[in-house]
Amino acid sequence: MFHVRALPSLTRTGVAPFLSHRRARSTSSISAARTEHAPTVSGRNNTDHDSDCPGQLGQEGGHSSPSSRANEISVDFEQTQEAYKSKDSLELLRSLVVFKLCSYDFLVDKNKELSTLGQKVLGRTLFNKVMKMTFYGQFVAGEDHVAIKPLIQKNQAYGVGSVLDYSVEEDIDEEEIQQKEPCVSAADPSSLGNDHGEKRYKVDSELRSVHGEVTTAPTYFHADEAKCDHHMETFIKCIKASGGASMDGFSAIKVTALGRPQFLLELSEVTVKWRRFFNFLALQQGKVVGQVSEQRVELTQLQKSLTELGATGDYLGWFTENNKGSSGSIDVLDWNSLLDDRDKCADLLVVPNVKLGKLEPLLKDFSDEDEKQMQRILQRLDALAKHAVENRVRLMVDAEQTYLQPAISRLALEMQRVYNKEKPVIFNTYQCYLKEAFDSVSTDVALSCREGWHFAAKLVRGAYMYQEKGRAEELGYEDPINPDYESTNRMYHRCLDFVLDEIARNGNANVMVASHNEDTVKHTLRRMNELGLMPRENKVYFGQLLGMCDQISFPLGQAGFPVYKYVPYGPIDEVMPYLTRRAQENRGFMQGVQKERGLLWKELRRRAASGELLHRPVY
Repeated sequence: MFHVRALPSLTRTGVAPFLSHRRARSTSSISAARTEHAPTVSGRNNTDHDSDCPGQLGQEGGHSSPSSRANEISVDFEQTQEAYKSKDSLELLRSLVVFKLCSYDFLVDKNKELSTLGQKVLGRTLFNKVMKMTFYGQFVAGEDHVAIKPLIQKNQAYGVGSVLDYSVEEDIDEEEIQQKEPCVSAADPSSLGNDHGEKRYKVDSELRSVHGEVTTAPTYFHADEAKCDHHMETFIKCIKASGGASMDGFSAIKVTALGRPQFLLELSEVTVKWRRFFNFLALQQGKVVGQVSEQRVELTQLQKSLTELGATGDYLGWFTENNKGSSGSIDVLDWNSLLDDRDKCADLLVVPNVKLGKLEPLLKDFSDEDEKQMQRILQRLDALAKHAVENRVRLMVDAEQTYLQPAISRLALEMQRVYNKEKPVIFNTYQCYLKEAFDSVSTDVALSCREGWHFAAKLVRGAYMYQEKGRAEELGYEDPINPDYESTNRMYHRCLDFVLDEIARNGNANVMVASHNEDTVKHTLRRMNELGLMPRENKVYFGQLLGMCDQISFPLGQAGFPVYKYVPYGPIDEVMPYLTRRAQENRGFMQGVQKERGLLWKELRRRAASGELLHRPVY
């Protein structure tokens, strides 16, 4: 991918180990045999990175041996006393009230208007107090890095870490939305040059709600570099707050806050066009079988095909000279490496223009200013990574919309290549509601194996489903989202199983299972038991949002699993868009919330019967 050699800090040999292991916490839910060592999994300690592709250990589900079953850890998510012992009864009542309010469509749909009306009627001071007693208090940790420390320390005392996120979100100004000639999905080689697919990679008014504001997760659109630097400084404060509050925390960052979205659109276009051209060439050779990372094209036939299309470059010579394709064929990782050396091989970087019926330079619209913009973004990312290392914090690169995500993922990979050599410092996010999710995960795992760095991922189902589906329908391109929730579940578990198998194979992968789905969490625990993966190894993490699914987070933490709450903070007025999304997501996942409400009532009744209504958390 794009590698900026002008940045000395991005070419150093490695990063010293810095992350301490989480101490496994003892609890009655752990079997008596928990102190025994987990059985060795075949190939587990293999650190050989010569293999291009990861193994397929346990793809169909493994079978645990008697010794591994003796080490199995089970977690009971129905024990309300354990799940809610970090909460007093007023906090439980607040959760019940907030979840109930989130179930009313009118309140959710009109929350902005109701908030405005509330401030006029109650006044700002009283309105803020009401918010802190309800939605803000439920989903947000506090207004600044000082105010959030008590909650972080309390959660940590009960076995739950934090992913800090300064949740100030910005709407897109109409003047800053620009049309961009788009490109299509990399997953469909047959759509090479089709206009209907290209509509996906442009930003227009369709991104807006009827009220004119962005209604999904935050995406930063801005015009000046000073604002990018300001966002970087905000992230640095968040990193320092995370490091000061705990020894093994995370801090979330958004790449759209660090550079112009217009540039990210252009970089996404370049990335997807180049990947899609490889898929097209593989299809020509009849090589489109299995995983994308396993597809190979014959070099001699590749040179012939490209020459017939009008290319003048010596592809065979370049790949041979750079020790790629020694077997006579190349894969998509070899193909992508051409972009790393783009200054020296511009004649090789060509793609078809179906409308014109000829090849054209891939980087024809990639200007000197774009090169400078990439350097500036990487410099900001590098500064954040350095602060993360200094503060013993890991960075979580959040996922964003599909038309920006290819660029975001490529930039995240650049940082992983540098900072994940010794420890997993940079985590990239994969949205499993996307049809391409498994191809992205498997390809990046293969790249990490080949280059010898730690693959680190957060797996989510996705936060842009309604926007992406509606936009695809409105603009007439193929929906990038899986057709239904069950398809997304299957994709999530497929990606998860693949990474778990890679962890068991050589231990150089790491994954955060960011899910509120109890079945997914149970599936992960079952697969960990099958593969002999123990909580204390700190390879598999769990994550849930603050204010949601405590019945999952706290039992996991008390059983010794590394589990984290996604902890937003910021001033009340500025986090209102975030609170809007929390209300919308609660409405969308009411089945799970209904169970949580039942458990909350169960615990309140238990406390009332046992005289514990005045329970105060002790830590």
